[in-house]
Amino acid sequence: MGLQDTAAARPIHPFALRVMHRLNVVAIVTLISSGWEIYDASPFLPFTFPGWMTIGGWIGGTIAWHLAAIWLLMLNGVTYLSWGCATGHLRRRILAVTPYGVLHDTWAAMRFRLPHQIGVYNSVQRLLYFGVIAVGIIAVLTGFAVWKPVPLWPLSGLFRGFFISRVIHFIAMTAIVEFILVHVLLVALVPWVVPPMITGGRLRRLFDDIARSRPPKAAWPSACTRCSCDPDTLRHQ
Repeated sequence: MGLQDTAAARPIHPFALRVMHRLNVVAIVTLISSGWEIYDASPFLPFTFPGWMTIGGWIGGTIAWHLAAIWLLMLNGVTYLSWGCATGHLRRRILAVTPYGVLHDTWAAMRFRLPHQIGVYNSVQRLLYFGVIAVGIIAVLTGFAVWKPVPLWPLSGLFRGFFISRVIHFIAMTAIVEFILVHVLLVALVPWVVPPMITGGRLRRLFDDIARSRPPKAAWPSACTRCSCDPDTLRHQ
């Protein structure tokens, strides 16, 4: 099978990734809205969240929603990390980031010169995705420290007690909300990334776009015989 045929057969977003993405949306939205209701029951800042932004209706129902969503998030997260390691998705798409790449792509984005290719993560995206995964893990750990501070006293002690655990949990939740807002804004600015996340898409169109953008002497696949090319992103290494 040639390089173009391989690209045509490979989806932009695999089915497993699309399913986990949808489950994450359900889990995180439920966690945020129920978490705000739990916060409102005992706020430690001079504000509360309006009722229409929360779910549960009362503290017992809200905690039930929150616990159900956290188990879904944890199961989905472990599945994603396992799948990502087994398939190389994490290595190629998330962890392949360097300080130079982040600075270069950030400067390009500030000048509105950062190219966007469907199925290819730039360095800023990779850093943000890595960051939100790390923040999500912190949110889960501090959530357990707040939920069971006595049975899980080593975990609570790691975050300096119940109150500090709660503050860190709130900060982590706020960071995730900010990530979601930026993510939705970027999707609104680049709406053609939505269909591939729903249907999976195919890389042939991406392949053709890249091929047309290159000079004739560097056309695919002959240029790839002289370098190591990542078949998942079609980016020269």
